Amino acid sequence: MPNKASAQKELRKAKKRQTRNKKIENNLKDLIKKSRRAIETKSAGAKELVLKTLKSLDKAAKQGVIKKNARDRKKSRLHKKFNQAFK
Repeated sequence: MPNKASAQKELRKAKKRQTRNKKIENNLKDLIKKSRRAIETKSAGAKELVLKTLKSLDKAAKQGVIKKNARDRKKSRLHKKFNQAFK
């Protein structure tokens, strides 16, 4: 446990950030999984779901939850799967 007031505050802030980041990461994982399933089954709503996922990836990178290169890699792989399925 931190002894100083400023250290206690930093600990509280870190916990808040951690819960926020975890929520965003879990949401991203769910969206990516749903998008991949939609692409594999070639469902009609796949395009909208992929676009929503790409937007979420951009937002997560902007907020600093994931790194820029990780965002680009995930977007690229998702685009590649989508384009192969819907030629």
